[in-house]
Amino acid sequence: MSTTRPYPPGDRSPDSDGPAAPATPPGAPSAGRSRQVRRLHLIGASGAVPRARDFTREALRDWGWLPAATADQRAAAEDVLLVVSELVTNACLHADGPEELRVSRNAKVLRLEVVDLGTGTPAPRTPHRAGRPGGHGMFIVQRLCLDWGVVRNVEGSGKTVWADLAAPA
Repeated sequence: MSTTRPYPPGDRSPDSDGPAAPATPPGAPSAGRSRQVRRLHLIGASGAVPRARDFTREALRDWGWLPAATADQRAAAEDVLLVVSELVTNACLHADGPEELRVSRNAKVLRLEVVDLGTGTPAPRTPHRAGRPGGHGMFIVQRLCLDWGVVRNVEGSGKTVWADLAAPA
């Protein structure tokens, strides 16, 4: 599902520990919940995709996702790294590069956010053609994530593309 809302109505935000929480902007501090955020500035960085993956991998290690104890936990961590790669690659290809990667988590959800100055809106290509090269990034994000969306920068150009993934069981 793609949306331009920070959180879809009725869905849980990354700060939610219970039923649906009111919408809050991505990156807003949580009210008394154990939310951790990491930021990587990518403006003008060469090798943005591998840097973003390495940064995210280190966060996953610090948060106990890696090394993975089970195959399911390993798959969850690999999904996170794949989604980071896809979001940062899209910013490099379609938005003159990413400005920042934010990785945040609570006990249930990990949120990835890529900030760029682009004006376009990412969307899975339809119809999806599995046998053709290219154009699979947002389809992959859509399939692996609980939800994802785009939040436009209210101060001018640019956007934040966000994706939520479930914490491993």
